[in-house]
Amino acid sequence: MSTLEHNSENAAESLSFRHLLGADDVSRNDLEAILDRAAQYHADARSGRPIPAICTGRILATLFFEPSTRTRFSFESAMLRLGGRVVSLEQGEASSVKKGESLADTGRIVSAYADLIAVRHPQAGSAAALASQALIPVINAGDGANEHPTQALTDLYTIRHDKGRLNALTVGIAGDLKYGRTVRSLVTLLGLYPDVRFVLISHPSLQMDAPPANATITDNIADVIGDLDVLYVTRVQKERLKDAVEYEAVKNAFTLTPASLEKSKKDMILMHPLPRVNEIDPAVDALPQARYFEQAARAVFVRMALLALMQEPAPVTD
Repeated sequence: MSTLEHNSENAAESLSFRHLLGADDVSRNDLEAILDRAAQYHADARSGRPIPAICTGRILATLFFEPSTRTRFSFESAMLRLGGRVVSLEQGEASSVKKGESLADTGRIVSAYADLIAVRHPQAGSAAALASQALIPVINAGDGANEHPTQALTDLYTIRHDKGRLNALTVGIAGDLKYGRTVRSLVTLLGLYPDVRFVLISHPSLQMDAPPANATITDNIADVIGDLDVLYVTRVQKERLKDAVEYEAVKNAFTLTPASLEKSKKDMILMHPLPRVNEIDPAVDALPQARYFEQAARAVFVRMALLALMQEPAPVTD
């Protein structure tokens, strides 16, 4: 039986976690199962082979309490491509949370209307709060400045796809490392491969609070660009900073241009979780290193894999 011929019951047994709340929930076996399934979906899409509709009859609830384009659309597209359906809440303006309902109660209530939940919320720990009373699997689609585990899964898929491996890499991460939830999840998942070396590049006020032991820290990208196999850039998040003065002080810490990449390895890949602001000049888009648009497109296959593997067995009826 191929991986795509799994039924919902053995798909549910393929992962070690029920809820995906943070990157720490993901074992190396989980990671490789998700990326392998994503690679199969990606290959099928490119070849025009039909993808089994293994989520037929299932409903995904996307609960988004802050703005999103890529994450929400890719989750919803993933579920639809698997034959499932979607109910969606955008920016939380019409939800009972605005009336004072707790996230725990919301998780319990939505469990009656859907089979899986993907939630984004501006508060750290919000996904865990919602999952605490949910009766169905919950996926953290970003909780404040805390984590974004499905973005990290997408990032690792692009690295493995383009570099052919996840081990023995030097990975540079540049931008907002203090508040960047994508960065936290990325470092955790790459940490499953102990021979990965990190180079953390940021304004001093945006350095990571607890950098990994195998990290080099710098504020000068030119000093390290030639050493990198992967460069992962993030925007300075205005919405996470305390005030406009702090943002103005750091927003232009660096901007990558074609000249910035002249000394990079020819096979280095440049990634960004998007949206970008001014940290990557649009002239870079045409360079062979640029992978951020492919990275965004591939997110659909990764989230398809996750939804397929996380769905629970259908209830047995007489």
